[in-house]
Amino acid sequence: MEPQPNFSGSGDQSGAIVCAQCGSPMPKEMRFCRSCGNRLGEGPAEYTETVRLPNATATAGVNAQFTGQYAPGMAAPMTRQTGGGYPRRRRLGFTGMTWLWIILGIIFAGGGIMSAFVKNVRNPPRIGAPAASRSYVGVDGFETTDGGVTFDVVTPPGSPADNAGLVGGDIVTSFDGQAVTEDDQMMDLLRQTPVGKTVEVIYLRDGLINKTQLTTVSEGTFNQLRDAFSSRPEGKGLFGFESDQTTRINDPATRTFGVRMDQVQTNGPADLFGIKEGDIITDFDKVPIRTEDELLSRVRRAIPYSTVEVVVLRGDGTARQTVKIPVKIGRGR
Repeated sequence: MEPQPNFSGSGDQSGAIVCAQCGSPMPKEMRFCRSCGNRLGEGPAEYTETVRLPNATATAGVNAQFTGQYAPGMAAPMTRQTGGGYPRRRRLGFTGMTWLWIILGIIFAGGGIMSAFVKNVRNPPRIGAPAASRSYVGVDGFETTDGGVTFDVVTPPGSPADNAGLVGGDIVTSFDGQAVTEDDQMMDLLRQTPVGKTVEVIYLRDGLINKTQLTTVSEGTFNQLRDAFSSRPEGKGLFGFESDQTTRINDPATRTFGVRMDQVQTNGPADLFGIKEGDIITDFDKVPIRTEDELLSRVRRAIPYSTVEVVVLRGDGTARQTVKIPVKIGRGR
């Protein structure tokens, strides 16, 4: 851009340029003042274009005596302009790595939104639908097995299944006149059965068919029974074994059913009263034992310091014998 003269008037100044910094006249072809070194035509407001306004009177700095031209005063701030006089927009100072993380974040966020959308489409929420109520019988849960559905333990004491004489390992084949083949079907039957209804239950134990009557209870009653047992003042029984060091025995060929003691704690009640490693417990306090969880449950519900009868199978083959051992139960924590 050609330098713009600070002064272009009449008289002695015609054809000359006056330095806006020190006031020294300079030939018009000069670019810098010989006296002070100031860049002629721009002064301190370097890189600021002169704005020419028709019929306008300049009021800034030393240019106030001229008309038809405006030049910023000595204290005018420096500005940068683009073509047309509009300020240049400042670009975002993101590096290439920053943009990469932003794009990855957008992709992951989009994927999460899409997954949530697909999940809602496949499983739309049941707004306002109350949780389905059902009757309770007092077992730890049903599992599909050959011939029907089974469970590992009856709990808590006093539950419908307990009162009906069921134990862990029994296989329910019919409930209230309906043949049972799957665990989901059994749960549907409990939802359809009114609370307090007495139903007939047909089940298998050791391959033999048995029948019993069972009266269902509500969830509230089931919870009351469970809480009452958990907080009973007598505490829980102690036998002196580790439940994870036992093995379920289910051998129809030899008619051997029970739980084998793979380890007996030294000086525990079982050890002190004659229970040995390898003994197969078939009955505990006159209740058949067919699963590890049922044995643990029966030990815990035994009253501490009471004496219970434990029936075991001891030995192998023809030398196996049935032994009844009275055991004084300890008190657990």
